[in-house]
Amino acid sequence: MIAAASCVAFTIAGCSSNTPAGNVTAPSPEKSSQSASSLPTDGAPNVNNPIVNTAGVETDPCSALTSAQIESFGGKVDRSRIDDLSLGKNCVWVYDNQYGSIGAGLVTGNKDGLSGIYYQNSHGGLTTFKPVPAIEGYPAVQYANGGELDGECTLAVGIRNDLVYTVIPRLDTGNPRRSEACDIATKVAQLAIKHLKET
Repeated sequence: MIAAASCVAFTIAGCSSNTPAGNVTAPSPEKSSQSASSLPTDGAPNVNNPIVNTAGVETDPCSALTSAQIESFGGKVDRSRIDDLSLGKNCVWVYDNQYGSIGAGLVTGNKDGLSGIYYQNSHGGLTTFKPVPAIEGYPAVQYANGGELDGECTLAVGIRNDLVYTVIPRLDTGNPRRSEACDIATKVAQLAIKHLKET
């Protein structure tokens, strides 16, 4: 496990202003990975109706949403790419006109799911921690570990007790929807979870 203060691949926005789209801190070394049957812990909510068929999106995170769906949140998509990161594969949709990007994917390397994020918060490892209403019936939280910026939002949704789906909009200053980053993250997660439930 990697210390909570360090930036490793996946989903905490704000490790630094030049962190690649989609970065997260892993739970600190004091917390060993739990077995799925012992989760949730640290005050995290239980995930009812866990989604088990996730292999397709784990392999191809861009398959969770279409470019047309992403375009409805901020402009024309110039390109998409898959970042093969240490905690899982992340799709990054990059907008045209320097409007920013949206990164999303399953954090397969975090076997503690939302419990890992709740653990970080309870041990002072987060600067933003905001549980939000369930998304498509699945518990969710907005969080960061410093460097919060306008136009950015990190959202994690527990689709199983041992697995989260994360979304990070990073909307540049020219994007007319820059102030809606967290709302956009929620809508992206809704579409992705619907896709996961249908596969």
